[in-house]
Amino acid sequence: MTFSIVARDPQTGDVGVAVASKFLAVGALVPWVRAGAGAVATQSYVNPTFGPDGLARFQGGQSAPEVSARFQQDDPGIAQRQYGLVDAAGHSATYTGPDCHAWAGGVALPDVAIQGNILTGPEVVDAMLAAWQDTGGLALPARLLRALRAGDEAGGDRRGRQSAALRCSGPGRGYGGLSDDWVDLRVDDHPQPCHELARLLDIHDLLFGRPAQTRPLTAAELTWLRALLVRRGHAPRLPDGPWDAATEQAAWALYGTENLEERWVSGGLVDPVALAYLERQDRATQDGDSQSTA
Repeated sequence: MTFSIVARDPQTGDVGVAVASKFLAVGALVPWVRAGAGAVATQSYVNPTFGPDGLARFQGGQSAPEVSARFQQDDPGIAQRQYGLVDAAGHSATYTGPDCHAWAGGVALPDVAIQGNILTGPEVVDAMLAAWQDTGGLALPARLLRALRAGDEAGGDRRGRQSAALRCSGPGRGYGGLSDDWVDLRVDDHPQPCHELARLLDIHDLLFGRPAQTRPLTAAELTWLRALLVRRGHAPRLPDGPWDAATEQAAWALYGTENLEERWVSGGLVDPVALAYLERQDRATQDGDSQSTA
């Protein structure tokens, strides 16, 4: 009832799952990830124990093929199950039970397992694999989403669309570097769930991404920023001249209220992504004020 991709980034060790289905809130059941252990997608008459059990077995040193063999041995309902597994070393496995609804199948290669059931046909899995192989330079969440959207565009679930989810984990990837939980996005009920998931990932990258590069503010940008900080009420007034402690305090407050704290850089430096966002927001606000007074 679902199509999914389970994968590991061989460069970083990050692991993740992307999944879509004509099923309410597929993200609540199918994807399971843990940094340093691996990732699991459990689907088709879901056995919800496969997620936590698989991750625990990975953590204990079992490989994806070994965990797959254990699932097939222990689950009396295995004939109607489907799953994909990738462990922290990049070993993978996929399984499609003989009682899964057609079309059903999958492929497992180093670092990736792709599988689906009730699909329009094998072209869905083929398109996902091609997209995965063609996007090696992307970060894992974007790469997984590209593959998921390729499967959706190739036909996806033959019953239609309803939900999608993306989960990724990596050492210190989470908020503030304090957890491994990197991306955890769900679209539970939507006519175009993969498109909506892409929109959410863009917002996630803006708000929770960390600066890829920084640079000093120009004199004109600093003047604009100080005016913005005063307009927003973060300071009653600010001095001209070089960056100072009062400007830093007010700018930090602005970043916090805009949920941009992961992109904060102190000392008069700026992340260009955050700066561009603040400039767009300011233009939109001023355009709106102009229209309201016209």
